[in-house]
Amino acid sequence: MQITTPPSIETRQSWTVATAALVTLMMSFGSAWIISVALKDVAAEAGGARTVPAIAAALVWLCLGFGGILMGRIADRIGTRPVVAFGGVSIGIGLAISTLGPSWPLWIGHAIFIGFFGLGSINAPLYIYISHWFDRRRGSALALISSGSYLAGALWPPLFERMIEHFGWRHTMLAWMAVELLVIVPLALIVFKAAPATAPETVKATGAKPTVLGMRPNTAYALLCFAPILCCIPMAMPQQHLVAFCSDLGYSRTFGAITLSVLLGTAFLSRQFWGVISDRIGGLLTIFIGATWQAVAMSGLLLTQSEIGLITVSAAFGLGFSGIIPAYVLAVRDLFPASEAYWRIPVMLLFTAVGMAIGGWLAGALYDHFGYYAPAFLTGVIANVLNVLLIGFLVLRQHRWRGSKPAFA
Repeated sequence: MQITTPPSIETRQSWTVATAALVTLMMSFGSAWIISVALKDVAAEAGGARTVPAIAAALVWLCLGFGGILMGRIADRIGTRPVVAFGGVSIGIGLAISTLGPSWPLWIGHAIFIGFFGLGSINAPLYIYISHWFDRRRGSALALISSGSYLAGALWPPLFERMIEHFGWRHTMLAWMAVELLVIVPLALIVFKAAPATAPETVKATGAKPTVLGMRPNTAYALLCFAPILCCIPMAMPQQHLVAFCSDLGYSRTFGAITLSVLLGTAFLSRQFWGVISDRIGGLLTIFIGATWQAVAMSGLLLTQSEIGLITVSAAFGLGFSGIIPAYVLAVRDLFPASEAYWRIPVMLLFTAVGMAIGGWLAGALYDHFGYYAPAFLTGVIANVLNVLLIGFLVLRQHRWRGSKPAFA
């Protein structure tokens, strides 16, 4: 089986577009971090139940996954520019509705407008869009833009904490609504023009049925979609509950917000490193290394309660998990044709969102049941270990069947 390799499509403009995508994701994901910083404030209005704001945060992740499938297909038909602009407007509407208070307005605003139509129109469509601007350094480009959510988490929680302290969580959401509309919509309309056309994939038939890792393509894809559920359950727990966890230990919300910023700031910086590594070793092996690291760091939350310990564990956690999600996208592009990216990438990202939703909700539910976070963190470690075993199986299959399935541009 032979493949014709097209010339590289990467140009200086490719990195300009990728930078604009990074800024767009950084701003749009800021809307999802407000509820994490204000978790205890919102819970206080809901009778003290942390499940209420935890469900809102979980619905964002779950619905952005489903929304990405629909909006990814629409973007493939009408272009990324109008879809991303629509997403920015939807996030603003969702923030406004959420200020009407817990429970249902908060859930509707976060699920339908911030999640499904907002981030669903931005996250998956931009992954697909940027993947078509790069070939040789696709892993680095995907790592860069996927850092947007973690850069948002590094920059905005301390700001949100101060704003919530002085103005309340409702006014903070309304202020961020204005920022979303002023930044995301113009940027989308100006920068995100049509991606360069790629040469069609031509493969000379050998008579053998196509396989991926020695399996039927959809069997390998199903395993690749199930794996991120297991790794994103523990990934979501510290991100959504770290501020509240630090508060339970007697530390101020300011310290909790700083700890979250350390976690996500480390994730942003290290993700660029993981992008370079993934260009060299591929998506699957990058996932395996990052997931193993994440499991070790997650265990640290069960062993420390000191300020230095929490900062150290948070930094280690950010360093470990940061390269996992873009590596999943890279693995899909490595193993499947580019012509299938418009549906395979959003569906795979849906399963990462399902894992994030389950992790955020489960941590809140287990806390409400037990009164402390240790059972939730232990559950996250177990899910993480299962993920490492599954990805390890796929890595072994890749090593055994290396060369049996071509890489697509």
